[in-house]
Amino acid sequence: MPAELLLTARQFRVERRPYVINGRPHPLEVIVHPGAAVVLPILDDGRIVLIRNRRPVLDGEALLEVPAGTLDDGEEPLICARRELAEETGYRAERFTLLTSFYSSPGIMTERMHVFLATGLTPGPTALEPGEEIAVEATPLADALAAVREGRIQDGKTIITLLYYACFRRDGSATGVER
Repeated sequence: MPAELLLTARQFRVERRPYVINGRPHPLEVIVHPGAAVVLPILDDGRIVLIRNRRPVLDGEALLEVPAGTLDDGEEPLICARRELAEETGYRAERFTLLTSFYSSPGIMTERMHVFLATGLTPGPTALEPGEEIAVEATPLADALAAVREGRIQDGKTIITLLYYACFRRDGSATGVER
């Protein structure tokens, strides 16, 4: 039995997919998402470039986040990372390093997030999309990690990105793929 299309939206679709678990049919609703690129921009002085992003879904609450965006159809994550960094922060990066990839919520969706470290930053103009309200905030890494610990950063991709970097990359103990 093929998947049943339940909804098509601008950035995703919802399908009901047939699965057999323990020999019994088990239909499952799945959000099919093209994936996303996440960027951890680091200035030459070591500060992290975060954005304060007003989220209409959360009744307009502004979250402190790393820049990120949804992949366009067939787009490579690195291309998306370059675009989102420039659009949301105005910065351009000389170097992008793939740090890690992860599934955002594998119990209900296919979205895979690709996390890039961006260095060699130069400032420029932002190019926000209609409806975006974003302010750029350069923050010392220690302050960003304190914000995670204290619950002031509540965005999952940002928490994962900051903690991954602090645990595996800051001291150079892990390697990524230079792009």
